Amino acid sequence: MAKIWSIGVFCGSASGVSPAYAANARKAGEAIARKGARLVYGGGDVGLMAASAMAALDAGGPVLGVIPEFMISREGLLEKAETRIVTTMSSRKNILIAESDGFLILPGGVGTLEEIFDVLSRNRLGLQKKPVAFLNVDGFWDPLFKLMRKTEDEGFTPQGFSEGVLVESDPEKAVRHLMDALNRGEGEFVSSEKVNF
Repeated sequence: MAKIWSIGVFCGSASGVSPAYAANARKAGEAIARKGARLVYGGGDVGLMAASAMAALDAGGPVLGVIPEFMISREGLLEKAETRIVTTMSSRKNILIAESDGFLILPGGVGTLEEIFDVLSRNRLGLQKKPVAFLNVDGFWDPLFKLMRKTEDEGFTPQGFSEGVLVESDPEKAVRHLMDALNRGEGEFVSSEKVNF
Protein backbone atom coordinates (compact mmCIF):
# COMPACT_ATOMS: atom_id res chain seq x y z
CA MET A 1 0.00 0.00 0.00
CA ALA A 2 1.39 3.39 -1.03
CA LYS A 3 2.24 5.90 1.66
CA ILE A 4 -0.16 8.81 2.06
CA TRP A 5 2.05 11.89 2.09
CA SER A 6 1.22 14.88 4.25
CA ILE A 7 1.71 18.43 3.03
CA GLY A 8 1.96 21.12 5.70
CA VAL A 9 0.38 24.35 4.54
CA PHE A 10 1.70 27.45 6.29
CA CYS A 11 -0.31 30.60 5.59
CA GLY A 12 -2.23 33.48 7.07
CA SER A 13 -5.18 33.35 9.42
CA ALA A 14 -6.37 36.41 7.46
CA SER A 15 -7.35 36.47 3.80
CA GLY A 16 -5.20 39.45 2.88
CA VAL A 17 -6.03 42.36 0.61
CA SER A 18 -5.85 40.66 -2.78
CA PRO A 19 -8.57 38.15 -3.76
CA ALA A 20 -5.79 36.21 -5.51
CA TYR A 21 -4.48 34.98 -2.14
CA ALA A 22 -7.66 33.11 -1.20
CA ALA A 23 -8.21 31.90 -4.77
CA ASN A 24 -4.73 30.35 -4.83
CA ALA A 25 -5.16 28.92 -1.34
CA ARG A 26 -8.30 27.12 -2.53
CA LYS A 27 -6.50 25.82 -5.62
CA ALA A 28 -3.63 24.59 -3.47
CA GLY A 29 -5.93 22.72 -1.08
CA GLU A 30 -7.79 21.12 -3.95
CA ALA A 31 -4.53 20.13 -5.66
CA ILE A 32 -3.23 18.49 -2.48
CA ALA A 33 -6.42 16.43 -2.16
CA ARG A 34 -6.39 15.46 -5.85
CA LYS A 35 -2.84 14.14 -5.42
CA GLY A 36 -4.09 11.85 -2.65
CA ALA A 37 -2.16 13.67 0.08
CA ARG A 38 -3.27 14.85 3.51
CA LEU A 39 -3.30 18.59 4.17
CA VAL A 40 -1.88 19.57 7.57
CA TYR A 41 -2.59 23.11 8.79
CA GLY A 42 -3.08 25.37 11.81
CA GLY A 43 -6.60 24.19 12.57
CA GLY A 44 -8.59 27.41 12.28
CA ASP A 45 -11.72 28.33 10.34
CA VAL A 46 -10.49 31.73 9.13
CA GLY A 47 -8.35 33.27 6.41
CA LEU A 48 -6.18 31.40 3.95
CA MET A 49 -5.94 28.52 6.44
CA ALA A 50 -9.64 27.81 6.12
CA ALA A 51 -9.69 28.42 2.36
CA SER A 52 -7.04 25.77 1.70
CA ALA A 53 -8.38 23.26 4.23
CA MET A 54 -12.00 23.56 3.11
CA ALA A 55 -10.99 23.13 -0.53
CA ALA A 56 -9.12 19.94 0.37
CA LEU A 57 -12.08 18.62 2.34
CA ASP A 58 -14.52 19.51 -0.44
CA ALA A 59 -12.30 17.61 -2.87
CA GLY A 60 -12.47 14.53 -0.63
CA GLY A 61 -9.01 14.78 0.89
CA PRO A 62 -8.00 14.17 4.51
CA VAL A 63 -7.16 17.22 6.63
CA LEU A 64 -5.42 17.49 10.00
CA GLY A 65 -5.72 20.73 11.92
CA VAL A 66 -3.61 21.54 14.99
CA ILE A 67 -4.65 24.44 17.19
CA PRO A 68 -3.98 25.67 20.73
CA GLU A 69 -7.10 25.67 22.90
CA PHE A 70 -6.86 29.41 23.58
CA MET A 71 -6.95 30.14 19.83
CA ILE A 72 -10.27 28.39 19.20
CA SER A 73 -12.30 31.43 20.29
CA ARG A 74 -10.34 33.54 17.77
CA GLU A 75 -9.97 31.19 14.83
CA GLY A 76 -12.75 28.62 15.25
CA LEU A 77 -12.57 25.01 14.10
CA LEU A 78 -13.47 23.18 10.90
CA GLU A 79 -16.02 20.59 11.97
CA LYS A 80 -15.23 18.18 9.11
CA ALA A 81 -11.47 18.12 9.72
CA GLU A 82 -9.58 15.94 12.16
CA THR A 83 -8.36 18.34 14.84
CA ARG A 84 -5.77 18.10 17.58
CA ILE A 85 -6.12 20.63 20.37
CA VAL A 86 -2.87 21.52 22.11
CA THR A 87 -1.85 23.92 24.86
CA THR A 88 0.82 26.16 23.31
CA MET A 89 1.83 27.76 20.02
CA SER A 90 5.17 25.95 20.20
CA SER A 91 3.54 22.54 20.52
CA ARG A 92 1.24 23.41 17.61
CA LYS A 93 4.19 24.27 15.38
CA ASN A 94 6.19 21.21 16.42
CA ILE A 95 3.28 18.90 15.63
CA LEU A 96 2.62 20.62 12.29
CA ILE A 97 6.25 20.10 11.32
CA ALA A 98 6.43 16.53 12.61
CA GLU A 99 3.20 15.51 10.85
CA SER A 100 4.26 16.98 7.49
CA ASP A 101 6.48 15.34 4.88
CA GLY A 102 6.83 18.56 2.87
CA PHE A 103 5.66 22.14 3.11
CA LEU A 104 3.74 24.57 0.93
CA ILE A 105 4.14 28.20 1.98
CA LEU A 106 1.32 30.59 1.06
CA PRO A 107 1.14 34.31 1.88
CA GLY A 108 0.94 35.05 5.59
CA GLY A 109 2.21 37.19 8.44
CA VAL A 110 4.58 36.87 11.37
CA GLY A 111 3.28 33.44 12.41
CA THR A 112 3.92 32.12 8.91
CA LEU A 113 7.39 33.67 8.92
CA GLU A 114 8.18 31.91 12.20
CA GLU A 115 7.12 28.57 10.72
CA ILE A 116 9.15 29.18 7.56
CA PHE A 117 12.37 29.89 9.37
CA ASP A 118 11.92 26.98 11.77
CA VAL A 119 11.48 24.52 8.87
CA LEU A 120 14.34 25.97 6.83
CA SER A 121 16.63 25.97 9.87
CA ARG A 122 15.83 22.33 10.65
CA ASN A 123 16.57 21.39 7.04
CA ARG A 124 19.82 23.36 7.05
CA LEU A 125 21.00 21.76 10.32
CA GLY A 126 20.23 18.28 9.03
CA LEU A 127 17.54 17.62 11.60
CA GLN A 128 15.15 16.78 8.77
CA LYS A 129 15.14 16.66 4.99
CA LYS A 130 11.72 17.87 3.89
CA PRO A 131 11.00 19.77 0.67
CA VAL A 132 9.69 23.33 0.89
CA ALA A 133 7.80 25.17 -1.84
CA PHE A 134 6.80 28.82 -1.74
CA LEU A 135 3.61 29.75 -3.57
CA ASN A 136 4.71 33.20 -4.65
CA VAL A 137 1.35 34.80 -5.46
CA ASP A 138 1.89 38.10 -7.30
CA GLY A 139 5.47 38.25 -6.01
CA PHE A 140 4.38 38.23 -2.37
CA TRP A 141 7.55 36.51 -1.14
CA ASP A 142 10.03 38.48 -3.28
CA PRO A 143 11.08 40.78 -0.38
CA LEU A 144 11.85 37.71 1.77
CA PHE A 145 14.00 36.20 -0.97
CA LYS A 146 15.85 39.50 -1.33
CA LEU A 147 16.54 39.52 2.41
CA MET A 148 17.75 35.93 2.33
CA ARG A 149 20.13 36.73 -0.55
CA LYS A 150 21.42 39.65 1.52
CA THR A 151 22.15 37.38 4.50
CA GLU A 152 24.09 35.07 2.17
CA ASP A 153 26.00 37.92 0.54
CA GLU A 154 26.98 39.31 3.95
CA GLY A 155 28.16 35.95 5.24
CA PHE A 156 25.47 35.35 7.84
CA THR A 157 23.78 32.50 5.97
CA PRO A 158 25.82 29.82 4.20
CA GLN A 159 25.77 29.90 0.42
CA GLY A 160 23.25 27.41 -0.92
CA PHE A 161 20.67 28.07 1.79
CA SER A 162 17.97 27.61 -0.84
CA GLU A 163 18.77 23.91 -1.27
CA GLY A 164 15.51 22.00 -1.30
CA VAL A 165 13.41 25.15 -1.80
CA LEU A 166 11.14 25.76 -4.77
CA VAL A 167 9.51 29.04 -5.76
CA GLU A 168 6.39 28.64 -7.88
CA SER A 169 3.53 30.96 -8.84
CA ASP A 170 1.09 28.19 -9.78
CA PRO A 171 -0.39 26.11 -6.92
CA GLU A 172 -0.89 22.97 -9.00
CA LYS A 173 2.73 23.01 -10.18
CA ALA A 174 3.98 23.64 -6.65
CA VAL A 175 2.01 20.67 -5.30
CA ARG A 176 3.12 18.47 -8.19
CA HIS A 177 6.79 19.28 -7.55
CA LEU A 178 6.37 18.58 -3.82
CA MET A 179 4.75 15.23 -4.52
CA ASP A 180 7.40 14.31 -7.10
CA ALA A 181 10.16 15.04 -4.58
CA LEU A 182 8.43 12.95 -1.92
CA ASN A 183 7.73 10.05 -4.29
CA ARG A 184 11.41 9.99 -5.31
CA GLY A 185 12.20 9.59 -1.62
CA GLU A 186 14.86 12.25 -1.79
CA GLY A 187 13.19 14.86 0.36
CA GLU A 188 14.26 17.57 -2.03
CA PHE A 189 13.75 18.86 -5.54
CA VAL A 190 15.83 17.88 -8.54
CA SER A 191 18.35 20.54 -9.54
CA SER A 192 16.32 21.89 -12.44
CA GLU A 193 13.42 22.66 -10.11
CA LYS A 194 15.42 24.58 -7.50
CA VAL A 195 15.19 28.34 -7.50
CA ASN A 196 17.86 30.31 -5.69
CA PHE A 197 16.73 33.11 -3.41
